[in-house]
Amino acid sequence: MSKVFDLWKEIGGAFGPSGREDAVREAIAAAAGDYVDDITTDALGNLICRKKGSGKKLLFAAHMDSIGVVATYIDEKGFIRFSQVGGLFHGDLINIQVRFANGTRGVISYEEKPAFKDLTMDNLFIDIGAGSREDAARMVQIGDFAVFEALRFEQNGVLCGPYLDNRIGCVTLLLMLEQLSGQQSENDLYFVFTAQEEVGLRGAGAAAFAVEPDVAIAVDVTDTGDLPERRTPVAVELGGGPAVKVMDRSVICTPAVCAALERAAADCGISVQRELLQFGGTDTAMLQKTGAGVQVGAVSIPTRYIHSPSELCAVSDVEQAAALLARFAVTAQ
Repeated sequence: MSKVFDLWKEIGGAFGPSGREDAVREAIAAAAGDYVDDITTDALGNLICRKKGSGKKLLFAAHMDSIGVVATYIDEKGFIRFSQVGGLFHGDLINIQVRFANGTRGVISYEEKPAFKDLTMDNLFIDIGAGSREDAARMVQIGDFAVFEALRFEQNGVLCGPYLDNRIGCVTLLLMLEQLSGQQSENDLYFVFTAQEEVGLRGAGAAAFAVEPDVAIAVDVTDTGDLPERRTPVAVELGGGPAVKVMDRSVICTPAVCAALERAAADCGISVQRELLQFGGTDTAMLQKTGAGVQVGAVSIPTRYIHSPSELCAVSDVEQAAALLARFAVTAQ
């Protein structure tokens, strides 16, 4: 197995839906500790790792929270109704396993069996095998969060499993940090693992406000256009190299920063793709709007089946993203 997989298995396996990122933060801090000068946590739960320098202040951000569900009601037979934490496609939830923070596991299913296009949250429930409300309440309380529970594996150069979005972005920054340990950079580098991105980009704004960077780069996943049923053209392919974001629905990246990222890739002999995402957004938008405004860019990992329990990305795209970002950190002026 690759080093990318080993890191993702550790970081991705930590319980960490939005607002409950503690275990993920601890795992990342342990992995980053040997490569940075100091590590702090702010009031929102962002993990901020600094590698000190006297040059430009560069911020690299990857969100560590994941989508999930939260228990809202337990009926008399012990079935649990729930609400979503972040964006979910209802069809991806049928007959999947979830895990609560205390280790309780359950299966999501649906009543009345409507067509997927007519499926709503009102049809869905979690079955934890309880026989009554009282049995269920001994294992799950109203307000408890749960995450997808599914096998993670590496096969044929790809990773598959839950929460590549965006633990693989966190892994990319950790690989970048490791590479920088053998390089000299005058720039003042901040590696921010942000909280609550999936519910409104909340952590990134607070972190950028505190750091006041000259340039900020977000690292996240992006959709691909290489699937058979794809009807909206997307010029990003799995294994085609990391993608440099040009724009999405929430941000237009700074042209000079995009150009600098592409130069860094060329210096490393890495081919990059250009990302124009027609829906969704990332921490990039919030970083750009902080204070009086920040020059921003983004590097994205092409990923299939985003926000499902079986996301899929290429190991090579992750490794190359880390390499070009390390080069950018050293050469940015």
